[in-house]
Amino acid sequence: MKKDIFLANVKNGSEIKTSLMVMRVMFRDTTKVVCILADKTGEIKATIQNKAGDIVEGKVIEVEGKKDTNLEVKKYTFVDEYNSIDYLPTVKRDIEDIMEEIELYTDEYIISREGKALNDYFFKDEDFLEKFKRGIGGVSMHHNYIGGLAEHTLGVMYLTIMLCERYDCRNKEIAILAAKLHDIGKIYELYYDGPFKYTLRGEMEGHIVIGTEMLDKALNDNPGFYSEDFITRMKGCIVQHHGKLEYGSPREMRMEESFILNSADSIDATMNKISQIKEKTEPGSWSEYDRRIETKLYL
Repeated sequence: MKKDIFLANVKNGSEIKTSLMVMRVMFRDTTKVVCILADKTGEIKATIQNKAGDIVEGKVIEVEGKKDTNLEVKKYTFVDEYNSIDYLPTVKRDIEDIMEEIELYTDEYIISREGKALNDYFFKDEDFLEKFKRGIGGVSMHHNYIGGLAEHTLGVMYLTIMLCERYDCRNKEIAILAAKLHDIGKIYELYYDGPFKYTLRGEMEGHIVIGTEMLDKALNDNPGFYSEDFITRMKGCIVQHHGKLEYGSPREMRMEESFILNSADSIDATMNKISQIKEKTEPGSWSEYDRRIETKLYL
C-alpha cells in the first residue's frame, strides 16, 4: 500500500484518512483502545472503538477520523502490505551518502592487511550491510531512528580520527577500525522493523557481548592470519568502549585506543541527544529535563 498522506502535513481540525502504525497501547478495555499511532513524520494519541482486542503494537491500520490534539478514530481497517520505512523515524541525511563518507575514512586510514581483511569481512557482506544501514543507534537514548547506527558510526569515526591526529595515537588504525565496528552488535541487539525495542538476545546479552562474539567469529574464520596484538587490541576496544563498569562495560578502559573511542562515542551520543532537544525547543527558552544528559538546557 502506497502511503501519500503523512501526519505532519495534516492540520489540526482536519478530517484525516491515512495509514498509521500502532506504536504503543496505553489503555485497553472491552470497548476501546487508547494508543499512540505514528508515521515517519510524527505521532498522535488516538482513541479507537475496539471490542476484538486485535489492535496491538506493530500493526498498521488505515484510519478515518478528525485530527486535533488527539485523534478520534471513526473507522479503521488493517493494512497487510506496507513499507515500514513510511512509519518509522528515519535519518535525515541520505543513508548512501553516510556510507560513502564512512568508506572515505576507511580507505584513508584502514591500510594494513589485517585491518582491511577484518573490515571487508563485515562491510563486503551484503546481509550485514543491509542490517547495518537500517539499524538504529538506540531505542530512545540517541540516534533512535532508521539509519541512526550508520550515522552514529560515522560521527564516532570522525571524532576518533580527530583525537588520534591531535594526540598522536600510537595505534591509530586500531582505534579508527574499532570506531567503525564498536556498535555492530546493535544489529542483533535492537529491533527496528516496527516499534523500536530490544530483542530477546539484546536483553540477555547486550551489544558489547554480541559485538565481541561477531568479532571472534570473524577472527576465527581466518585462523593464523591475525597477529595476537591485533586481536587483543581490537577485542579490547569493543569490550571497553563504554568506559566504566557502571555504564555496562565488562572492563574499564585499559588502552589509549579505548580511551579515545570512549570519548568519541560519548560526545557523539550526547550531541545527537542535544540536537534532538533543540528541534523541540524554541531559542531563548528552557528545554524539558532530559534523562540522557541529566539536565534541562537553556537554548
